[in-house]
Amino acid sequence: MSLWPVYTGASEPHDGIAELPAPPPWRDFDGGPELATPAEDDDASATSPDRRHRARTYRATDRAVQLVNAALYLRRPLLVTGPPGSGKSSLAYAVARELRLGPVLRWNITSRTTLHNGLYQYDPLSRLYAAARDARPDSAAGPVLPEDSELQDHLRLGPLGTALLPYGRPRALLIDEIDKSDLDLPNDLLNILEEGQYEIPELVRSARHTPTAEVMIDGTDERVGVSRGRVRCRAFPFVVLTSNGEREFPPAFLRRCVRLELHQPRAAHLEHIVRAHLGEPDAYARALIERFLSRGTEGELATDQLLNAIYLTGVAGTDATSRNDLADQLMPYLSHPGEEPDAF
Repeated sequence: MSLWPVYTGASEPHDGIAELPAPPPWRDFDGGPELATPAEDDDASATSPDRRHRARTYRATDRAVQLVNAALYLRRPLLVTGPPGSGKSSLAYAVARELRLGPVLRWNITSRTTLHNGLYQYDPLSRLYAAARDARPDSAAGPVLPEDSELQDHLRLGPLGTALLPYGRPRALLIDEIDKSDLDLPNDLLNILEEGQYEIPELVRSARHTPTAEVMIDGTDERVGVSRGRVRCRAFPFVVLTSNGEREFPPAFLRRCVRLELHQPRAAHLEHIVRAHLGEPDAYARALIERFLSRGTEGELATDQLLNAIYLTGVAGTDATSRNDLADQLMPYLSHPGEEPDAF
């Protein structure tokens, strides 16, 4: 019998992902040969201390746990929408840590980002310079350039391209702030996320000389073999796309995603978050939590603003009036940047 839920939100790492049932027939992938999923400890530098801390202390709501599992079982991307500071990106790190999916592959989106950026980067100029440097003289036919096998030395897979390699366990891929992208990117992602595969044209063309190219992957200097320029996943990656809700997405894109909307936490959940990050809240911290919740009904605030205020007012060593003033300065409304904070 399969395990539900695989992701529990309890934060303790486990191997429950091995109990994930077979995918739906329309989401079954057969890429190979199978690659071992790297352990987080194999490359601790791939995740900053801040991200490792957030992964350990993240507290998911019951709704988030249910929808994360839905995305894992259905092999579908998870589109997470919510205000800044609501924990959208931290969710990806928390799931990767609990399920031992290895270092999170992160793809930060801007208005200039293209699908190609996420799949792989190829530097033809560096290859041209290397070819000119290493050309062999030939008295009959002039200089002889190296074989196409050297193409692999100037190509690196991006975060999306790496996530779609045939790993035995799903890799975690964070596509951060997809709503900042060019209008075409969500549609461009459709075929890749639906098919779980892509081609690298430069390697396809050179496959006659080099059937298998050893290319670098995102985040490390490790190389993997790519056969005839084609990559197909085996375990569909756990894909988290975050959005601040600043734009609408095409219906064709939305229907292929499991959708999770995060809200600012309520009192009990907020106190749980503070306890996970900073320990048991004292009387002043509880007063700040109440203040944060009451002010949150009037404008947009982020949870990390509260954490900053509790931490700093606890170590500042100032009198009560100064602490109150400092706390207010650290919790301005995000939606009204020009508004002066109320007195506490």
